[in-house]
Amino acid sequence: MIGIAIAGTGFGQKVHIPGFQAHPQTEVVAVYHRDINKAQAIAESHNIPHASDSLADIVALPEVQAVSISTPPFLHYEMAKTVLQAGKHLLLEKPTTLNAVEAKELYRLAKAKGVIATVDFEFRFVPGWQLFAELLSEDYVGKLRLIKIDWLGSSRADTSRPWNWYSDKEKGGGALGSLGSHAFDYIHWLFGPIRRLNAHLTTAIATRVDPVSGESKPVNTDDNCILTLELANGTPCQLSISAVVHASRTHWVEVYGDRGTLIVGSENQKDYIHGFRVWGSQAGKALTEIEIPNRLIFPKNYTDGRISAFIRVVDQWVQGIDHNQEITPSLREGIYSQLLMDLSHESHQKSSWVDVPSLEEFLSN
Repeated sequence: MIGIAIAGTGFGQKVHIPGFQAHPQTEVVAVYHRDINKAQAIAESHNIPHASDSLADIVALPEVQAVSISTPPFLHYEMAKTVLQAGKHLLLEKPTTLNAVEAKELYRLAKAKGVIATVDFEFRFVPGWQLFAELLSEDYVGKLRLIKIDWLGSSRADTSRPWNWYSDKEKGGGALGSLGSHAFDYIHWLFGPIRRLNAHLTTAIATRVDPVSGESKPVNTDDNCILTLELANGTPCQLSISAVVHASRTHWVEVYGDRGTLIVGSENQKDYIHGFRVWGSQAGKALTEIEIPNRLIFPKNYTDGRISAFIRVVDQWVQGIDHNQEITPSLREGIYSQLLMDLSHESHQKSSWVDVPSLEEFLSN
């Protein structure tokens, strides 16, 4: 059994704790919260033996071999450094850090300490996406001609939703960080590296009410992102992201090639893991649904679908820890996703295309 400490008790309590408690090789032995009373209450309600308001004390526990961090992005870098310097394995939520330089430092530290670190890029582990990846690797569409991605949601559409860290760019908020970080990872996974990009970021809801003061407070993060990417192989990719629209097709990836078309998509607004289906057609034939094989289906579904995918992320991580072998996704993939987000902000500020260095080039600098 691998003793796990939980740092981050929002998403951590909804997804990480139940996911680790369901996995046969992990045991949640400690929980961190900056408020000791909340830490103790969470520990008691989930039968977790240790609670603390000090992450340093948590990583010093001999029962803790690994730490899962799901705090807001602006806390990731320092917390992950504390974990890695203590020689503990790390599971980190995305976006990895506030910038790619920080992410690169964490990656190098993990390698120096000989620990296994992963990032929760869960789309790699969703059945429909796994089938989609297999079909692409089998050359189902042939030579790529166009990729079109829409990820449209309403999680921030309610103007009465209060101001929080998500509304603050300095804290890593915004739709690009929460959704674009995933999209950049699966684009890299499915289609390879990106040569250059052009980004336009907008804020549809410019103010929100501060829950402390009751005053209207400006929002300086993006809630709409329109990006044009050119892959290293020259294929154009159009990516549209929104957290403030009511759309029936919430997450849709369309791939067009010289031999056929392949689509993975979901209309499930409530659960962004379950509900993905796959369609395909060869040139001149009608688009038809392709059944997801049983070997890819989740063995168990949960009320919160994110838990099903998270358990697969944990399983991959555990295998890496067992064999002392770097896995994919690792912090290396987290760096690339973060680099693309950094360059998207640069492109928006310059109102121009920005070249993307290779990951190897960025790591060597």
